Amino acid sequence: MSGFKNPYDPNIKLSSGCGCGGHSTQAEHDAAAESARFDSGSEALQSRVVESAVMRALFPQDELRRRFLRAVGAGTALSAISTFFPLGMAKEAFAQVGKLEKQSVKIGFIPITCATPIIMSLPMGFYSRQGLNVDVVKTAGWAVIRDKTLNKEYDAAHMLSPMPLAISLGAGSNPIPYVVPAIENINGQAITLSVKHKDKRDPKQWKGFKFAVPFDYSMHNYLLRYYLAEHGLDPDRDVQIRSVPPPEMVANLRADNIDGFLAPDPVNQRAVYDGVGFIHMLTKEMWEGHPCCAFAASKEFITNNPNTYRALLRAIVDATAFAAKPENRKQIAEAIAPANFLNQPVTVVEQVLTGSYADGLGNVLKVPNRIDFDPFPWNSFAVWIMTQMKRWGQIKGNIDYAKVAREVFLATDAAKMMKEAGLKPPATTSKKFSVMGKEFDPAKPDDYIASFAIKRA
Repeated sequence: MSGFKNPYDPNIKLSSGCGCGGHSTQAEHDAAAESARFDSGSEALQSRVVESAVMRALFPQDELRRRFLRAVGAGTALSAISTFFPLGMAKEAFAQVGKLEKQSVKIGFIPITCATPIIMSLPMGFYSRQGLNVDVVKTAGWAVIRDKTLNKEYDAAHMLSPMPLAISLGAGSNPIPYVVPAIENINGQAITLSVKHKDKRDPKQWKGFKFAVPFDYSMHNYLLRYYLAEHGLDPDRDVQIRSVPPPEMVANLRADNIDGFLAPDPVNQRAVYDGVGFIHMLTKEMWEGHPCCAFAASKEFITNNPNTYRALLRAIVDATAFAAKPENRKQIAEAIAPANFLNQPVTVVEQVLTGSYADGLGNVLKVPNRIDFDPFPWNSFAVWIMTQMKRWGQIKGNIDYAKVAREVFLATDAAKMMKEAGLKPPATTSKKFSVMGKEFDPAKPDDYIASFAIKRA
């Protein structure tokens, strides 16, 4: 972070230019991570953060600051600034405002590449730079993630982006306000079929197939249903769709319990690696830039722990900015592949993150944005998800789509942290987009639902 720098050193820049958005160069970022092991609650780091902010305000252009410091020296500069700006009071106020309510935090995750920013933030130091002691806990399935978060065993969680909407709406249970302050990944999913179906690439041939998705309230479920329906198959009558935890999907494909799945990675690539499946298509071919997983927490947690929440969100958005750069993907793959995280061969994770991969049909494809990272939780994403919940009978009655989207998908919080991380957030929170060539207008959700021939609503 920029707070590690000495603002009285005329030889450094205070503007951003490294992978995490907080240093002049990546080399400086790495050096800072090694030399600044103290946490963000420490007095030294807090002082440096305040002093850097003051110097940036007084000298918005680095060259002016450098000339001033070279002329008078660091000691004289500090003394001169202190005479007309109360640095001591500012540092004291910063220490009070920024104090973490909880320094030790538990975050549950499912071992898939969608959780990359949440996972990598531990071994790569993004949490520790915010003064956080985070325990990322590998979890068996989405129902367990939901239950442990609701029971407050986890402070926050890696969730499928529809889950906080379902929890907030009370789909299947009593409503509890949950929020999505950041999307973990965009794209990053695929339809994979058993190798025995290599000659059945036309979905019209899939009648009677058994498919797996990770959870009922998932983009995987909605995208598979959408894809099947667009090809004339009723997903509730012409095929079977069952929920299977991602770590168990390849074994079920190998055992011939299912014919295929629409799954997160690295599940699809592992099926290819093991020789039991082939990638039929990437979901980005259906909807370029679609959301998948999210960083989620209860409204109660962020209300009671505002500074801890902001520190967590800052760490994850910083990690997302780093992951968004293709040149960092191999390094990330090495960090998240080990047994305590994804428990996958590094080559499998690399193929997913770099987008250079074998498809199981004898081809090596290059799709750099097979998975990508953009933390902005578009309100229009939430509205689309709710249209699919209603389309398939998961929620009923009148819904104020825009209101729910604003309350659950916290675009304003994400935009603020994105700016701090050197990312450029969108100017609006809603947009139109196309799914399989069909335009979605978030201002007309009920018209969208009514336009489908196959639905339960």
